[in-house]
Amino acid sequence: MTDTEISAEEADAGPGPSQPRLARRLLMRPEAGGVISAIVVFAFFAILAGSNGFLSPLGVAGWLDTAAELGIIAIPIGMLMIAGEFDLSVGSVVGATSIIIAMVSGYYEMSPWLGIAIAFAFGAAVGLINGIIVVWTKLPSFIVTLATMMMVLGGMLGVSIALTGSTSISAAATGSAAVLFAAEWRELHVSIIYWIVLIVIATYVMQRTPFGNWAYATGGSAQTARLAGVPVARVKIILFVCTSLGAVLTSTLQTMTFQNGNVTLGAQYVFTGIAASVIGGVLLTGGYGSPLGTVSGALTYGIVSLGVFYLGWNADLTEFFIGALLLLAVLANHRLRLMAMGRE
Repeated sequence: MTDTEISAEEADAGPGPSQPRLARRLLMRPEAGGVISAIVVFAFFAILAGSNGFLSPLGVAGWLDTAAELGIIAIPIGMLMIAGEFDLSVGSVVGATSIIIAMVSGYYEMSPWLGIAIAFAFGAAVGLINGIIVVWTKLPSFIVTLATMMMVLGGMLGVSIALTGSTSISAAATGSAAVLFAAEWRELHVSIIYWIVLIVIATYVMQRTPFGNWAYATGGSAQTARLAGVPVARVKIILFVCTSLGAVLTSTLQTMTFQNGNVTLGAQYVFTGIAASVIGGVLLTGGYGSPLGTVSGALTYGIVSLGVFYLGWNADLTEFFIGALLLLAVLANHRLRLMAMGRE
């Protein structure tokens, strides 16, 4: 670049040329749109519902806990989407493992830890099967996981009714299992701690390890990544297992907290995990996004869910807001990327 070109660039930028460059770098961050949407939504409900309890310790704990339970599922889903795949089966895994834990600890009155161990093994098996089928058959993961979602849900419904005569069973949260998965400090639930730990691990993995680079490369172009020596199949299978394990962790937290297992417990997570990731800046086409963006998307969902309640509006409007935010987030993230790259 010549001196004339540099001078022209600085003249266009105005005083302090480093400031627009910094702003552009920030806008190029994949989580930029998600962070902005979370801030805007928080400000909206803080102004309109702050005096109704939205900003009270109980209110803050409520939407943080909602965000945490979704975030535990959404973070691995976002990582899987970065690698170019989807997982619709997480909702059925939440419900199936919830009934497993309740059946073992409540109906058969055995140790909760045995139920939790079986639940995690079951979740890992579902994720492994999803990954292997997608990798071996080359079928779209949307179709594969839709099929496994229906199979897991229907199968567990049949098993639960056959063994207990019900699809909703009381669970026993006792001993160390209750401490680790149902503990509360004032209004804050232990799920927030698990979420924070997962955020740190996921951010480190995606930004500081070869596996993170492999995931981005796989989502950008699986064929090119494979030619470059990236173990594409292994990356996808590991991430499918991680999404299922995230679903089991949320299931365990909810089952131990409410001391009840229900086959339909995870119905709301079928698409909300994907929605949180997209609101946080993850591209549906793969190769772009970050765990921090998914965190912002989960926070946005939690804020809206409780914000509508504290405003006294119909709870059904929550889905309307989330749908609107999803559409706006896709448009805003696309425009921010174009602006950051100097195309607009």
